[in-house]
Amino acid sequence: MTADPAQSLARLAAERVDHRFKGLPPDADGLTVAELAGQRRNLFTGGFATPVLALSAERLEHNLTLMETYAARHGLAFAPHGKTSMAPQLFQRQIEHGAWGITLAVPHQVRVARAFGTRRVFLANELVDAPALRWITAELDADPDFELVCYVDSVRGVELMDAALRDARATRPVDVVVELAAGEGARTGVRTETGCAAVADAVAGTRTLRLVGVAGYEGEVPKADTERVTAWLRRLVALAADFDKAGRFAGLDEIVVSAGGSAWFDAVAEVFAEIPELSRPVLKLLRSGAYVSHDDGHYRKLTPFNRVPEEGALEPAFRLWTQVVSRPSAEQAFVNAGKRDAAYDLHLPFAQVIRRDGAERPATGVSVTALSDQHAWLATTPEADLEVGDWVGLGLSHPCTSFDKWQLIPVAEADGTVVDYVRTFF
Repeated sequence: MTADPAQSLARLAAERVDHRFKGLPPDADGLTVAELAGQRRNLFTGGFATPVLALSAERLEHNLTLMETYAARHGLAFAPHGKTSMAPQLFQRQIEHGAWGITLAVPHQVRVARAFGTRRVFLANELVDAPALRWITAELDADPDFELVCYVDSVRGVELMDAALRDARATRPVDVVVELAAGEGARTGVRTETGCAAVADAVAGTRTLRLVGVAGYEGEVPKADTERVTAWLRRLVALAADFDKAGRFAGLDEIVVSAGGSAWFDAVAEVFAEIPELSRPVLKLLRSGAYVSHDDGHYRKLTPFNRVPEEGALEPAFRLWTQVVSRPSAEQAFVNAGKRDAAYDLHLPFAQVIRRDGAERPATGVSVTALSDQHAWLATTPEADLEVGDWVGLGLSHPCTSFDKWQLIPVAEADGTVVDYVRTFF
């Protein structure tokens, strides 16, 4: 049966704090996470060691609420991509904020979600790993409340899935959606509608798989812009309608049509509103994940809320606190966080604020120019007031590679009071 979320999360709170967790107060060793959270220590005066990554409690809640409201307003079901945070506590908060379930990409992530009671999973990848399929069918067979939907994008993949599930003596079919590629030369998915039909035929020829819809990822549309993304989304909707007309969804309670990363969910909402009446109700499933923390770079620039400001705005919730450990010249300084601590795959971090003697001010004249393993290189102009020992707060770009560098992340209120700790599993 499904793990009880409250009990599973309580076990996280009972975990002991020790050397595994970067940035936490050394004198907290041996306390449980719940005990440390109960002390409500201050991030800046409570013994935390730099570098330390923190999430804003207020901004986190704002983002969760905003996307819940957005999905409801547009008649969308929401399965945010859990690979962003891999944090069961955040999965649970997303579900409490109305999410249908959680999207994941690989079997390990599904195992984490199931260990913490996630009942619905959308697996946005074709799964052909026989041991993982044996585990998934055992989960499905043991728990009638567990729902899983998985991509298929090839006849060969269908054959491998079917063989593994037959060998495992599966009693429940695995629900699958045909993935339509975002275009020629895009990432995964079937390139043509004719190819999609062939994959659907292969699914129909098995007893271990059940076709429940179509899906894809518009973020991979080549040279993506509103026109190209919209055109691809209309192809996806037309594919669902064609499959339905051909009777491929007979016997279902609902038809799944799914898309939506964090850059084009406004286009998804617009096109999904045009889905015609089909033979079954349609589950219009959005999968955006980066919203939960948002960021100060990639998604700040690309978020659809820039195009629809009347619908609100996400707020960057991450800040990486570092300390100046060297000031070798008037033009240069170094802080004690580098590639091991900060996302750098899309943009370098951004110097935002400086703290000294309890006062915080903008990091005027300070910019990050490079990262070493454990240092950020700062360029400083004559107007920069920066000394060894100052704390420098860095904004980050790309949530998915920020979460994965930290196993236990303090959640701090605006005054620095740490009210919770988020555990990640990468």
